[in-house]
Amino acid sequence: MAGPAEPTNVFTAGSQKAFTSQLKKVYTWYTGGFVAFVIFLAIAEQMGMSRQWIGYIFLLATVGLYAGIGVMSRTSDAAEYYVAGRRVPALFNGMATGADWMSAASFIGMAGTLYLTGYGGLAFILGWTGGYCLVALLLAPYLRKFGQFTIPDFLGARYGGHIPRTIGILAAILCSFTYVVAQIYGVGIITTRLTGVEFIYGIFLGIGGILVCSFLGGMRAVTWTQVAQYIILIVAYMIPVVWLSVKHTGIPLPQFVYGKVLEKVTAREEQLIKDPKELEVRGIFKARADAASANLKGLPASFDAGKKTLADTIEKAKADNNVDAATAAEKALAAYPKDAAAAKAAWTKEAGLAARSGPPLRHAEAFPGKDDTARDVSRRNFLALVFCLMIGTAALPHILMRYYTTPSVREARQSVFWSLFFIFLLYFTAPALAVLVKFDVYTLLVGSEFAKLPQWVASWTRVDPGLLSIVDVNKDGIVQLAEIAIGGDIVVLATPEIAGLPYVISGLVAAGGLAAALSTADGLLLTIANALSHDFYYKMLDPNAPTGRRVMISKMLLLVVAVLAALVASQKPADILFLVSAAFSLAAAAFFPALVCGIFWKRANKWGATLGMALGVGVTFYYMATTQPWLRSVFGVTSPIADNIWWGIQPISAGLWGVPLGFIVIIVVSLLTPSPDRETQELVEHVRYPNLTGDTLDTRGT
Repeated sequence: MAGPAEPTNVFTAGSQKAFTSQLKKVYTWYTGGFVAFVIFLAIAEQMGMSRQWIGYIFLLATVGLYAGIGVMSRTSDAAEYYVAGRRVPALFNGMATGADWMSAASFIGMAGTLYLTGYGGLAFILGWTGGYCLVALLLAPYLRKFGQFTIPDFLGARYGGHIPRTIGILAAILCSFTYVVAQIYGVGIITTRLTGVEFIYGIFLGIGGILVCSFLGGMRAVTWTQVAQYIILIVAYMIPVVWLSVKHTGIPLPQFVYGKVLEKVTAREEQLIKDPKELEVRGIFKARADAASANLKGLPASFDAGKKTLADTIEKAKADNNVDAATAAEKALAAYPKDAAAAKAAWTKEAGLAARSGPPLRHAEAFPGKDDTARDVSRRNFLALVFCLMIGTAALPHILMRYYTTPSVREARQSVFWSLFFIFLLYFTAPALAVLVKFDVYTLLVGSEFAKLPQWVASWTRVDPGLLSIVDVNKDGIVQLAEIAIGGDIVVLATPEIAGLPYVISGLVAAGGLAAALSTADGLLLTIANALSHDFYYKMLDPNAPTGRRVMISKMLLLVVAVLAALVASQKPADILFLVSAAFSLAAAAFFPALVCGIFWKRANKWGATLGMALGVGVTFYYMATTQPWLRSVFGVTSPIADNIWWGIQPISAGLWGVPLGFIVIIVVSLLTPSPDRETQELVEHVRYPNLTGDTLDTRGT
């Protein structure tokens, strides 16, 4: 039977109840203190405290709080470090899982995606919440009955030998590293906005906050820090959207009344689609995109011709004694690409303006498209994304690890319920926030004068021009919708300023986003470090290693992985939501078929699982590498993207191919090779009936 390497303490029902009661008191006082802290800063702002100081205080206070919890939770005990002693009550594990789950993608990116894509963004909400139903039904209670520390632990025990464990380790590192890069990128954006430092410094400031939460105490420190972080992030998320709801509807329940505002947004969209000025700007973008596309097709001759044309223009203007024309042409020549490679990059970017030449996306339109074929592809991608996110949710190692921390199987089930409840609070609010912000932008920003742009526009442009850009394309001095390029990653963070709230609320929201990113990054870094230190080093290289050495190696690896992730994030490889979604597809293909077959089908064996995981994650990664622009450049893929697209499915849903392939390979190979031994089949029986002995309050598992 499965069990940990060494026994630890066993907790009685009475001591567990007292522990839970004490936790409730501590976090009640903590919540009250945090509210008082925000009120104090609001008063200080009214008395003249600068925005920069408010940002510094929020950053230092919240990171200092997390560091304090990390220091107080330091441990060298293996069970405490890896699974928080298996005594986290269901309610608090639900809050910790909610914080672990609601990453920068959920807190920062969810409402932003809904803002940009409207109805299509609901795929994220459906997929991510639906995935927890799969966790509750198919995985959480059974993994808790199994005990142990990690997902590769289960794969190694269930399928036997080091090969399945090794595949599990590699897959856990791949999907977790992809995910953590997105979180650190989010940390960089938020820290830069709070303090005004450069993006690269913001990333490494955030890394310090991540490490102090997880370095000293492992899962024990991460758990209690994540509970504190959940309280901050949910308060920070709710205040601006409730304010906007009162502003536009007079009712502080945005989740139930934003439909009225959506009707106004729809009416405004119809006006903007037909507006002559909007049509003019979209025409300019189309002309620029068409010219760039023509130049790209004519490279390298088009580069030489363009350079020669500018040189001839300068000579002619000088000959005609036209100083203004000569000066303008000289500036154009100075800005002209230096070589054909630079021209290709510049013209490719310019050709991308074709996306801004069309009418605005209708927020409430399901499966948009120019014709039935396009609408069918849109519908297909929506369903594929829901599928990948659901399966990926049920297979993410850093989430499944959280259910090892509960005292019993019953509390593991209850913990999934509380997780879903706490996640629901944010996800039920995100669609309302997207609509309310869009209404403000469409009615207050669009149509305003460039000379009187609000302060938040300049602030966010300084953080990263790629996140927000407003340029007077038609030189009329008035902002048109087509002239606004806004990244989804700033919608939530900029909401307080868009709504006209005091800056202290902006600091609060940034602190909430920081809490979301830090909490998820903590769990992910711990997953990677544990996969290397526990599953690879201890289970495969040195089974006799003492506990202290194992924990120390995990801490050192955590530090190394954090620095590597920060270096990758500093390159801004892709938007947060794509990186996160890629992690879900990879996790879905790598783990879900092997875990489900391992629990529910005795006949599944080592070779079936090994090949199923390898081929599933392999085809998923291949599809991403040949269809996602950033990865294509990394791997030197030169064929047209359209040649690599299968059935119109976007790379964000690459798991659609890997998951079925994983199931097929596991089933076929297992049937063609010998069945598992009797001990393994008894393990399946033991895990399959989690309620038989699963309610014992035992830090060892079973």
